[in-house]
Parts: sequence; C-alpha cells; structure tokens
Amino acid sequence: MQIVLAIVALLIVLGIVVFVHELGHFWAARWAGVRVNTFSIGFGPAIVKWHDKHGTEWKIACLPLGGYVSIYGQEDMFDRKKYAALDAEKKKGHYLSVPAWKQFIIIAAGVTMNFLLAWVIYSAMFMARPREVQLPVVGQVIQESIAFNAGVKPGDVVMQIDDEPVTNWGELIIAKELASTHNADVLLLRGTDLIRVQLAPAERWGLVADGSKTELRKKGFFDGLYAGARETYYQSKTLLVVLKQIITGERSSKQLGSFITIAEVSGQALAMGLWALLAIIALLSVNLGVINLLPLPVLDGGYLLILIIEGVTRRKLGGRGMEIAIIIGWLFIIALFALTMWNDIARVFGLNG
Repeated sequence: MQIVLAIVALLIVLGIVVFVHELGHFWAARWAGVRVNTFSIGFGPAIVKWHDKHGTEWKIACLPLGGYVSIYGQEDMFDRKKYAALDAEKKKGHYLSVPAWKQFIIIAAGVTMNFLLAWVIYSAMFMARPREVQLPVVGQVIQESIAFNAGVKPGDVVMQIDDEPVTNWGELIIAKELASTHNADVLLLRGTDLIRVQLAPAERWGLVADGSKTELRKKGFFDGLYAGARETYYQSKTLLVVLKQIITGERSSKQLGSFITIAEVSGQALAMGLWALLAIIALLSVNLGVINLLPLPVLDGGYLLILIIEGVTRRKLGGRGMEIAIIIGWLFIIALFALTMWNDIARVFGLNG
C-alpha cells in the first residue's frame, strides 16, 4: 500500500512541477511567435496524444519522470548556417527568427514558472490556515555547547541571524544551516536588552526551544504574499548553500536522492493530507528552478549564460568547442543521476555499511 501511495504521489508531484515548468517555455514561445512542435509530459512512446490548432503535438508518455517542450529550431542555435540556408517560409516561427531578448525570455520562463508556483503555494498556505509556530525562544542551553560557551541563556529570544530576521524556530534552523561555514552573528533579546553573540559553525549549537512558547499565525493577503516570497527565497538559498557544500566536500554527496527519495517523501506527504502534499510540490518546484539555473550547457542556466556571453561579446558561440561542452554537460547530468540512484539503492538495501 505504501509503495502504491508513493508511486501515485510521485506522479502527482512530478507531473505538476514538470508541467508548470514546460508550460512556461510553451507560453513564452507562443508569445514570441515561435512554433512549438511538441509538449510532452514524460518520455518515450505516447500513451495519449493530440494536436492543437497551432500544430503542437501534446502527449502523455509512458515514462512519466520528467517532460519536455520541443521548440522549432532551438537545436540550430549553434549551427546558424543551417538556419541561414532555410527559405523564408521555413524561417517563420523558427527559434532563431526572433531577437536574442525573446530567446532569453523563452528559456527563462520555465524556471520563472517554478518559482511562481512555489510562491503561490507558500503564500496560500500562509493565508489559508492558521499555523502553530514555535517561537524562537531558548528554553535550554546544553552544557559546554557552542551556544553555552558564547553566553546564550534560557529565555533569550533570537531576533536575527546574520542580519536576517528570525520569527520562528524553523527559520532559526534554516539560518543555522546557511551559516554552517562561518561564525554566525546572532542578535538576542534578553529582557529589554539586545545582545550580540558569535556562534561558530557546528552540527548543533546546543539550543533547545522553549516548547511552551508557541503562537497561532495566519497571514493577511499582502503579508501572505510577502511570507510566501520569503519562504521561496529561503528554500532557494538553502539549496544553493547545500550544493556548494557538497561540491567543496563540506557535506556528503550521500545526502543527494533520486526520484526514489521524492516518491517516499511525496507518499508520506500525501498520507498526511493536502497541505503537506502542496508543501512538497512547492519545495520540489523551487529545487527544479534552482537546479535548472546551474550554468551547464544542457540546462536552462547554461543557455541563458550563452545568450548573455553572446550579447556582451557580440559574437555567436558554436563549433566543436560548444559541442564538447554540451557533451560534458550531458555526462555530468548522467553521472549525477547515477549517483543519486546509487545513494537511494544503497540506503534502501543497507549497503552504506
């Protein structure tokens, strides 16, 4: 039953996040006057397919672990001689027939939609239901811990960490993660006095929340929109820090998970109810947006970087060097997929020792 629930939840979560991402590319291409050949949810042979009045083939494929939008002529961006050889009729609706700034919008629209989806979900969650929030009040300080040695005392209220306001214990935990490579500047409220302390990076600072200090919070419309944007920003920033730490070796790459992890977490969220499932959709949407902005030639971020370089240098990139860069990008993606799959298989079957 749990496996079925995980599979269903995975299809729902991935389906929504991928659909929204590809819809961004699709809408932007239509707006720019570029033809879209295919809009596919999933890969491989189509289970269901149809054509709209503009000639776009819509399909749901048999392997629903992603999706894509095939934009007419986008593959020619590094072979402009091929585009130049086309007759006037075949150039209509071609990706290279529109100016670079429209190409930029087409590529950027996917991740933009992912961040917008997360913002809308987080904002709705803040506005639609009161949440019991654990206030950032220290209930206990572990003896001889980082916080104890820095002079933090029970009853202190954490106001800011590295100049970022802290309004609940969850934000405190996120801020601690973001400060895992440097001494965190922490502003405390002790009675009526404001006190600053420096907390060194560590797995635990030694702070325990005062469980009695909670508050029901429900945001109004504008406060909810702000809180949703803030949550989207925090989740994006956290992922970037984690990726940086993995690249530099400060954090183990074993923490990376594949669609198996996504399925497990999504299944648990689906069992908990709608709001938990929406939270997972928002988080995965943020993750997809951030990952896609990485400057690899096969990802949106790589194509955006290429357009920026071309705009600055006034030279079009292409040739053998660009082909090699794309191959390296694909090899990196394949290696990352293999690593995350191995991490999950090793975890499930206890192969990590």
